Amino acid sequence: MLILAGLGNPEAKYQGNRHNVGFMAMDAIARRHGFTAAKKRFSSLTAEGEIDGVKTLLLKPQTYYNDSGLAIGAALKFYKGEPAEVVVFHDEIDLAPGRFRMKAGGGAAGNNGVRSTTAHIGDGFRRARIGVGHPGDKAMVQHYVLSDFHKSEGPWVEALLTALADAAPFLATGEDERYQAEVLRLAPAEKADPKKRAE
Repeated sequence: MLILAGLGNPEAKYQGNRHNVGFMAMDAIARRHGFTAAKKRFSSLTAEGEIDGVKTLLLKPQTYYNDSGLAIGAALKFYKGEPAEVVVFHDEIDLAPGRFRMKAGGGAAGNNGVRSTTAHIGDGFRRARIGVGHPGDKAMVQHYVLSDFHKSEGPWVEALLTALADAAPFLATGEDERYQAEVLRLAPAEKADPKKRAE
């Protein structure tokens, strides 16, 4: 079972936040690949389906961002899976807006949702890092990620979410580098300084 988990916060007021782009990715993948209607399991909203013939579970943890590992760990334990079968989609302030990178293992780089996931399942899971840019000042990061995408960012956000869904067959077959390359081909973005964000 492939488990795709998007990080975010569950309340409606957070819906359009940069921190919720992982939830947005799960919604895009569910629509594109005809997943079941969401239901509550594993302290999450879940949907089941197949991507390129691979059984897949989509998770949107309802534990709040910083405790996402609780939900992801519960799902992985139920399916008796390995961390490498988990892909966590999350916002990444160290990537310029619209950039995308896949990564396996490594540290949390200050991301509490990633840190929580590591605490519950180990660090062998795969990370789908969605660039949202940096506010330019460390003191502003929390406000920035808990703010909605600016209207001017809408086109690249929509293009990237569509690309994440369209390229998902590569993810399902474990071809993370090809997945990354295809996402960036479908939704090209400048390799700008992440601290030069859209206004």
